[in-house]
Amino acid sequence: MKFFHKKLASGRWFQLSLAEQLANIGSEVSRAHGWRERDRKVFWGAVDRALELFDLTLEDTRWQGRRREIARAREIFCDAVLGGKEYGSSLKDLAPYFDQFAIATRLYK
Repeated sequence: MKFFHKKLASGRWFQLSLAEQLANIGSEVSRAHGWRERDRKVFWGAVDRALELFDLTLEDTRWQGRRREIARAREIFCDAVLGGKEYGSSLKDLAPYFDQFAIATRLYK
């Protein structure tokens, strides 16, 4: 499998807290939102990277009790990417959810 985040996929990701992981996912979600109308190639690259980070987070055995929430966030993200037909979600609407993790990461470092 080809990884976009090679260092993270090789083990570094599993050293990050859940807040740090979700903040990193949020960065890619935000990037996807910013590029959606400007450059489809950059947009889809951000989507691919976000999905990779979601999948790495779901693989992290520390979050067994949180997998439902993580998987639901991934599902909502996919819905937003595909136009929000299932849940009415948008990439813009996801920003506040992920922003909270970025704020928490900065506050507690």
